[in-house]
Amino acid sequence: MTPALAAELRRLLDADTATVADDPETLAAHSGDKWFASHAPEAVVFARSTEDVSRLLRFCSERGVPVTARGAGYGYVGGCVPSRGGVALSLARMNRILDLDGRDFVAVVQPGVITGDLQSAARRQGLFYPPDPASLKNSTLGGNIATNAGGPRCLKYGVTRQYVLGLEVVLASGEIVRCGGRTHKNKTGFDLVGLFVGSEGMLGIVTEATLRLLPMPQARAAISCGFVDMAAAAAAVQAVFAAGWLPAAVEIADRFTLEAARGFVGVEGVPAGDAHLLIELDGREASLHGELDELRALLLSAQAIAPRTAIGDEDCEVLWNLRRKFSESLKSTGLVKLNEDVVVPRGRLVDLIDFGAELQRRHGIPVACFGHAGDGNIHVNLMVADYDQPAVRARAEEALDELFSQIIAWGGAITGEHGIGLAKRRWWPRAVSAENRALHRRLKAALDPRAILNPGKFLEDGEAIQLTTLI
Repeated sequence: MTPALAAELRRLLDADTATVADDPETLAAHSGDKWFASHAPEAVVFARSTEDVSRLLRFCSERGVPVTARGAGYGYVGGCVPSRGGVALSLARMNRILDLDGRDFVAVVQPGVITGDLQSAARRQGLFYPPDPASLKNSTLGGNIATNAGGPRCLKYGVTRQYVLGLEVVLASGEIVRCGGRTHKNKTGFDLVGLFVGSEGMLGIVTEATLRLLPMPQARAAISCGFVDMAAAAAAVQAVFAAGWLPAAVEIADRFTLEAARGFVGVEGVPAGDAHLLIELDGREASLHGELDELRALLLSAQAIAPRTAIGDEDCEVLWNLRRKFSESLKSTGLVKLNEDVVVPRGRLVDLIDFGAELQRRHGIPVACFGHAGDGNIHVNLMVADYDQPAVRARAEEALDELFSQIIAWGGAITGEHGIGLAKRRWWPRAVSAENRALHRRLKAALDPRAILNPGKFLEDGEAIQLTTLI
């Protein structure tokens, strides 16, 4: 620890201990996220403005002090772990919705705004912000932008990147750059907005975002049903697309996930069968009744078990409640849940489920699969007992190596929405070519020549820093 750093930052920012903190409790609270490792910073700065961020980065760049930005700390890959110490820069207090415009269909927000809060504010004006990560009630828009977050609705509406029109970004030098703007089309120069979205806080710090909004769909409908197995459920998904449907969301879950849910929420709340589909539609209320009947008939022809339908927010949320409980249900088993957000080409969905079963047989570790069937982004969860035992952890890591090797061989992606962070660092060199990695490093060097922004993550070669595990 370097107590002098916090004192110097207080003088720099004209701040008190509530803005620049170095007490043990605050340092510990900003040392990790939802992943299994942590590393304490030397100081935590709660930014109050873009100018605070600019002055801080200029200071840290001149002195080579690491800076790791963070929002609510709801990531799953250690992306905001300050693995080289230095400063943890919290943007959580920059949490104002600056503009919500129904004429331009834009929202201008600070990075600390909670995703669900923007959705609620937009809805009150008949507007719609589609990206819906599972953590939307807790995660910040700045964090969503850093990881290019997705969610169930990205099948129809796309991920965060498709909704970022403009950004205010502070570079490592402290320079403030604005790119993009309020227009829904803009081809003035390079796509700098796209460069920063998904960059995991390693190229600059977002201090303001202009987001694209849509008209709020008049109504929504949903259908939930069981299937005898995952192969039957996956075949039903293909039948839905083949019939010309583009649902707002298509979610799938396997037997292990459903059994955990039956133990957690009760048997009566979970459809029969060893697989589950939840499909949501949206549009005009007058047409949804007929569409829902047609979709129900199609699913029954695909051997769906006991389909339940709903129209309207309240009834749809009853069906979604089960899907939202899957992660919590798996955690309730008492096993350590290693959540991997892999993506495969849509046609490989059954292959992925079968491969998960192979991993379970070979390594003796249960595998639970659920997620976004419509776009191939499935959360493959290794459910590990006695994970604190070195031999068990080694076996789990071997299983993960096999999983990611297969995903890459299929032309898939090692992460669809969580990012790489620390958790997937060792698979990064396998996932992209040497030329691709070199281009990433050149971009990093151009924007952050002293490598102060979120260091210790996937762009760095060599051994990872020793971290403290949280389990």
